[in-house]
Amino acid sequence: MKRTTKSRVSICLWVAILVFLGVVISFPKWITVFYPLPNRDIVFSMAHEYNVDPYLVFAIIRAESKFQTTAQSRVGAKGLMQIMPETADWIAKQMNISNFNAEDLHNPEVNIRFGCWYIKDLNTEFKGNIPLQVAAYNAGRGKVSQWVQEGRWDGNPSNIEGIPFPETKQYVKNVLKNYQAYNAIYGGAK
Repeated sequence: MKRTTKSRVSICLWVAILVFLGVVISFPKWITVFYPLPNRDIVFSMAHEYNVDPYLVFAIIRAESKFQTTAQSRVGAKGLMQIMPETADWIAKQMNISNFNAEDLHNPEVNIRFGCWYIKDLNTEFKGNIPLQVAAYNAGRGKVSQWVQEGRWDGNPSNIEGIPFPETKQYVKNVLKNYQAYNAIYGGAK
């Protein structure tokens, strides 16, 4: 009877090891289902043009629209990167684009171009601090600047609980988690 119990334990241990090895070996293959790279060429091209991390762009797109080009929020944000028409008008002016129409935000190339330009602009303003950029992408640069000036939140990722807006707090957590996952999965394959 003792031998049978030891044999079962040994078999279970070997099965567990084989399952673990199967997961580790296939890790990049199955995890990509949850962290895909739709519009990969556009994202990499625009990220390169505006000198932003493409995996941050994918993390934002995943959080904003779940990769749905026709996405539109209840407040009117449009497209993959959920850009507000007013923000897009401002971006178009900054980029010297005169024939912009808000419906163009459902075009992945336009939306990703505008989103990458905006991330670059936030990167400049917030001196490379990614959590501050992500918070500003969600809550607006004015609010985030105000939080920093008032000492309410300094952009430190270990102090995300200091973000005063619950929606922005959750958004920053979500995007940073996505960003970490994209870097872990694809980081060496830019």
